[in-house]
Amino acid sequence: MDYTEDALVLRTVNFGENDRMVTLLTAGRGKISAAMKGVRKAAARLNFAAQPFCFAEYTIAERAGRRTVTGASLYDGFYALREDMTKYYTAICVAEACDALVLEEMRAGEFLVAAVSALREVCAGEEYALIRFLCSALRYAGYPIEIPKGEVKRFGFTSGSFSAEREEEGVPVSESTVETLRFVLSGEGTPTADGKKRALRLLRAFFSYQTESDLPTLGELLNLME
Repeated sequence: MDYTEDALVLRTVNFGENDRMVTLLTAGRGKISAAMKGVRKAAARLNFAAQPFCFAEYTIAERAGRRTVTGASLYDGFYALREDMTKYYTAICVAEACDALVLEEMRAGEFLVAAVSALREVCAGEEYALIRFLCSALRYAGYPIEIPKGEVKRFGFTSGSFSAEREEEGVPVSESTVETLRFVLSGEGTPTADGKKRALRLLRAFFSYQTESDLPTLGELLNLME
């Protein structure tokens, strides 16, 4: 069976002398893995399509449960991500989140659109692209973050909501964290550089609590932001 899918490369693994396995985020089939033969050769026709963050229409041949990419038509390679370490690490965070949240044969159109939009924003230098993406991805996965109006002091990891009241399982949050998340979610808050870092730390912790998986590159990104 041959078929085409719009897909984003989440990660790659070399195997053999010249081949590569790619993990693709697709709208209709969720997260899938496929082999790409000979793409590590210097003049390989599909070398571009075997790179992280490549967004393309992929032609895939499936035989006996094994998938092989036989063609690709590029939409965007997001090459600007490779020219800046902070942007590159941010893009890896997007890919890691998708890898953790999306399953095979899962309808994942919202994740694909959000991830591609986030990478475009990162390339353009949008400062809050990663926070916006993580909030959206968590919502699509069933873990929405809610901020009520007025003063809030704590965040509950079980509920994903902020509260002015003491929550036994909750943690204290700073005003800068709340303001930054309000700005990203509704455009009403006043974000700060410190609030951005605090918000990312909170989102990482919430992501880990709900999914039992980590975003390791986010820790490295936060170190770059110090």
